[in-house]
Amino acid sequence: MVPVSERVRLVPFEPELLLPVLPWFDHPVVQRHLGGRSWPERELALRTAARGEEFRGRTVLRARSFVALDADGAPAALIGGDVYDRWTQWDPATGQVVAVDDRRTMGAAYVVDPARWRHGYGAATLRALVTTEALADVEQFVLGIEPGHTASLRTATAAGFGPLTTEPDAEDMVYLHLVR
Repeated sequence: MVPVSERVRLVPFEPELLLPVLPWFDHPVVQRHLGGRSWPERELALRTAARGEEFRGRTVLRARSFVALDADGAPAALIGGDVYDRWTQWDPATGQVVAVDDRRTMGAAYVVDPARWRHGYGAATLRALVTTEALADVEQFVLGIEPGHTASLRTATAAGFGPLTTEPDAEDMVYLHLVR
C-alpha cells in the first residue's frame, strides 16, 4: 500500500472546491479551533486581494491556499495562510514587536476532513505545503496551535515542525516552525 504522504497532491483553492470543504467546518472540533464556514470563504476572498498591509510588524506579501487531494482526486484537507516579508513576535499587551526574524515566512493554518482524521492526511498536507514550488521563496513556515490541541501538535511534529515558542502567548497559542 502506498503511504498517504505519497498520495497527497496540492492544488490551488479555487471557488469550485468550496462546496466540498464547507461541511468540514460544521464539525464542533473544527469550529472550536478555526471557526465556522466563514474561514474557507475568507481564504477564497484573500487569494485575489491587494496585499502590502502591515500585520504585527510584518508586511503581508500574498495569501496562498491549497486543497490537498487524495489519490482519487477527492479533497482531503485545506491549508493556507499569508506569506510575510519576515516573522515577528508581537506582544498584544503593548502592541509592540518584541522579536524579528528576517526570513520570508508563511503563517499557515490547516484543516483535515474530519472523516479522514488519524490517517496521516494532516502531516502529508503539511509536508506537501513546505515542498510546493508555489512557495519556493518561503524560508520558514509557522503554525500557531493551541497548546491543548494535542492532535494538531502531533501532526505538526510528524511533518517536521519544531517549537518556535514553548509558552502560550496572550492569544493562547504556541508556535511551531519549519525552516528550509
